[in-house]
Amino acid sequence: MSISSSAIGSMILVAIAFGQTAIADDMTMPKADAKATALSSADKKLIESAMQAAPRKVSRAATIVVMNDDGTMRTLREGANGFTCMPAPNAMCLDKAAMQWLSAYLGHKPPPAGAVGFMYMLAGEIQASNTDPYAEEPAPNNHWIKTGPHVMIVGADPSFYDMYPKSADPDTSVPYVMWAGTPYQHLMIPVK
Repeated sequence: MSISSSAIGSMILVAIAFGQTAIADDMTMPKADAKATALSSADKKLIESAMQAAPRKVSRAATIVVMNDDGTMRTLREGANGFTCMPAPNAMCLDKAAMQWLSAYLGHKPPPAGAVGFMYMLAGEIQASNTDPYAEEPAPNNHWIKTGPHVMIVGADPSFYDMYPKSADPDTSVPYVMWAGTPYQHLMIPVK
């Protein structure tokens, strides 16, 4: 199934507007249940770190997971809104389609076709190669960039990304395509 560029544009505007209003809304956490009070202080810190990735209206109802050293996920808190958040160093909150995209990326597999996903990464700055999805450090030819708080659209039809800059060395203060031309290309949308 292909989603039109205008539909994706509308999704972006709604998500950004939702995020901006959610930040101003009630910032209190829901009351902890008995299971939550049994968490270690380290797990509580991981949960709070993960919740920084998205507006509180999203993160406080999201499932919170942490990646184990072997690449498996450990659930710290079950959620109810379809989003999954992970803690720093690259704190993020992803919808179901974005989780499928991330799983494909981590497994070096093709992302699922027709599954457009949305991610929040509002907690700080990321540094990565803009051209090599698997680069781990800066190198002369991998176009290392820094991007502040942003949201991402992943899994869209390749023609969607043609509407945005695909420079290897983009202006990271405006929307741009990261990892252009790879199966993992995605739209980066700065929010500050």
